[in-house]
Amino acid sequence: MIDLLGTAAGAAVVFAATDIDDIVILTLFFVAARTSGRPRPWQIVAGQYLGIGALALASAVVAAGLLVVPEPWTGLLGLLPIALGVRALARRDDDETPAVVASTLGVAGVTIANGADNVAVYVPVFRALGAADSAIFLLMFVLLIALWCAAGAWLGGHPRVVRLVERAGHWLVPTIFIGIGVVILAGSGVLGKLVDLLG
Repeated sequence: MIDLLGTAAGAAVVFAATDIDDIVILTLFFVAARTSGRPRPWQIVAGQYLGIGALALASAVVAAGLLVVPEPWTGLLGLLPIALGVRALARRDDDETPAVVASTLGVAGVTIANGADNVAVYVPVFRALGAADSAIFLLMFVLLIALWCAAGAWLGGHPRVVRLVERAGHWLVPTIFIGIGVVILAGSGVLGKLVDLLG
């Protein structure tokens, strides 16, 4: 029982440490759902499960030695939120909060791009765990995704947050997505690799 609790606590720490920035993205999605109707709340939840599930599955496959991920190149996923943000700015309407994504796959794509660096944390964890402990980790992830979505929905429905996004959302939301993409690109080291290739 102590091992079960310890493993569950470890899973909670790993999830919270790697996915704390998802709260911001989820909040923006839920505000967009409230103000523009897109994406729908169920699409946000399904996309979050799909995205984090894909990251966990990829990590398990890499941990088993079935796939090698070229580390810095995963940073190119940062181009996705940048492209979504630029597209939303280009189509912006000053009276409307832009729906940066409008589908389950769009939410999943942003989740995967934002969590690409999670694989670097998940892989050694899954390598160190046995099958039973890995199952506990995955179960905790399932529960914590629900908690994250609930927190994002609560924040996305908070009057102050909604008012802020309604006032400045036409530029704030796309700018946040562009910023997330830039952080992913810069933090991954892929820009240095590209400079080396071109130089």
